[in-house]
Amino acid sequence: MKEVVLMRIISGLHKGRKLNGDNIEGTRPTMDRVKESLFAMIQEHIKNSVVLDLFAGSGSLGLESISNGSSFCYFNDYNKKCIKVINDNIKTLHAETSSKVLSLDYKEALVYFQKNNIKFNIVFLDPPYKDREINNIIDYLINNELLYDNGIIVIEVGKDYIEYENLNIYKQRDFCDKQIIILKKWYWKN
Repeated sequence: MKEVVLMRIISGLHKGRKLNGDNIEGTRPTMDRVKESLFAMIQEHIKNSVVLDLFAGSGSLGLESISNGSSFCYFNDYNKKCIKVINDNIKTLHAETSSKVLSLDYKEALVYFQKNNIKFNIVFLDPPYKDREINNIIDYLINNELLYDNGIIVIEVGKDYIEYENLNIYKQRDFCDKQIIILKKWYWKN
């Protein structure tokens, strides 16, 4: 039996508002203590940021960003149940004007952003742990200039994550069977 996890917004404008989506099969809701730690680590990057929640699940991370002052969030998930939950959660928070929901394979979503010249200040990556695509996703984000110069990538991965060499590990925190790693784009001046 799946553990019941109460999902809610933990800080900002919508603090305490409950979110749906704790029971979607195949997702791992980010526990409140992990989310609280994560957002404390990136607080100075959130205000007026453009955010991508690529494997959005319930949309909890993107919605937390909106609650804390990001200007816009793109949510993407391929699971139709997740899309319904994300849309319901957006309506609950009245965040329709500060969000866009896509239902694409993550590779198609990345191509969509590249073709439409959409860049991000913050990218949340929380793919299924069995998928070993993190480095390929990071490569695509960097090679197609989808991150602003001081953009960050926030990833939730298992303990066996291999460090990515073209980004600085900005901050890192370990939790039981996972870790939160925040990568910061290197900034070069010629």
